[in-house]
Amino acid sequence: MPDDIDSLDRLVLTRLVQLNCTLHGLVLGILSGLTIFIATNWLILKGGDVVGPHLALLSQFFIGYKVTFSGSLIGFAYGFITGFAIGYGVTRLYNNLLQLKGK
Repeated sequence: MPDDIDSLDRLVLTRLVQLNCTLHGLVLGILSGLTIFIATNWLILKGGDVVGPHLALLSQFFIGYKVTFSGSLIGFAYGFITGFAIGYGVTRLYNNLLQLKGK
């Protein structure tokens, strides 16, 4: 009988500690997208002779991205997709490892 209670406690604890993959993906995606969007527009408003040479290196990974307003929208989309994939994947891995520990 005590083994049943112990396994039930472990099952309940495993279910309570699991995280929502989609929610974590959305949050990290929005944060990543907004970071790129705000950084790009900040540099555009700041102006200068050469605008954002370091941020322009993102165009090596994000096709179509430039340090312009339309580029900031493209950067937001890429940042959201990348952030969502990383947030979802890490949370999914965490939940799978938690399931293995619970067994």
